[in-house]
Amino acid sequence: MLIRRDAALVEALAAVAPGRPLREGVDRIILANKGALIVVGDSPEVLAICSGGLLIDAEFTPQRLSELAKMDGAIILSADASRIARANVHLVPNPNVPTVEAGTRHRTAERVARSIDVPVISVSEDLSIIAVYRHDHKHQLEETPRLLARANQALSTLERYKNRLDAISGSLSALEVEDLVTVRDVATVLQRAEMVRRIAEEVDGYTIELGTDGRLVLLQLEELMGGVEDDRRWVMLDYINEGTKWTGDDAIAALSALENEDLLETSTTAGLLHLPTDSSALDAHVSPRGYRLLAKVPRIPETVVEHLVMHFGTLQKIMRASVAELDDVEGVGHIRAKAIKEGLARLAESSILDRYS
Repeated sequence: MLIRRDAALVEALAAVAPGRPLREGVDRIILANKGALIVVGDSPEVLAICSGGLLIDAEFTPQRLSELAKMDGAIILSADASRIARANVHLVPNPNVPTVEAGTRHRTAERVARSIDVPVISVSEDLSIIAVYRHDHKHQLEETPRLLARANQALSTLERYKNRLDAISGSLSALEVEDLVTVRDVATVLQRAEMVRRIAEEVDGYTIELGTDGRLVLLQLEELMGGVEDDRRWVMLDYINEGTKWTGDDAIAALSALENEDLLETSTTAGLLHLPTDSSALDAHVSPRGYRLLAKVPRIPETVVEHLVMHFGTLQKIMRASVAELDDVEGVGHIRAKAIKEGLARLAESSILDRYS
């Protein structure tokens, strides 16, 4: 699971994912019942801790990597893993760097990764385990069938949560049309949207590890997540309390940083918008500015949405405005004004029908 994981580690996992030459070479080492210590990077900092070994300076191939792994010592690759720089190298990292590993190979890998900004791959000869180290993080690679099973299970969970989010978002649209939205309604939508985003982030982590084997999972993920991030941002902009220096981007970042337990607290989510958070105030009425529903009208640029909200202030005023009044707004024009008027009318009708059908 890659939620909130170091970006550098994610990059390292992508480099050793199935379908990449480096992963093929590592798999060959395991098939040969050998172990290996591989450093992906030949910077001066890496070379400074190298002792002895052979200067190879040859193009990387999986076959060469597996053959070189038959010798003792570490293998040094270029930063993009396109060349094999050295082999049979004795690495001498700072012994004062802390490590929790037991085996010599793994202890060395962890110390190198913690002291130098390079990915280090350790292949266990006895257990046939592949571990990737980067900074203070360690990730043990799993077999592809097991990863696929976990990814599909996460996708199934994501689909259920996404269906629930769609239902709640549709309900919010109807409440916005009728001007009946409460603080609790807004907080609930944001909670569900963030839950969906976190599950999607976990699935995305699996696709990184799966490499080419995760193509179908990635396609399903992209289809399920279409519009979710945008809708969350529009909700933030619609309801964030004006008159403060707190912006929608600040609120989104704070929402993403919430612990799972805090996310389940409606008052906490409402507080991110600087809305009232006591139990009675959660049922207080709030009016949307109109970003979200205007974004659902086809072919309306975001700049025009901004101008409409700034001109009218609330969704209700935008919906009551005549074509001529909409035409007066900068960037709208008569044809676009008619499209906005008709588009909002259709959205209002479909939202109410869905709510009461």
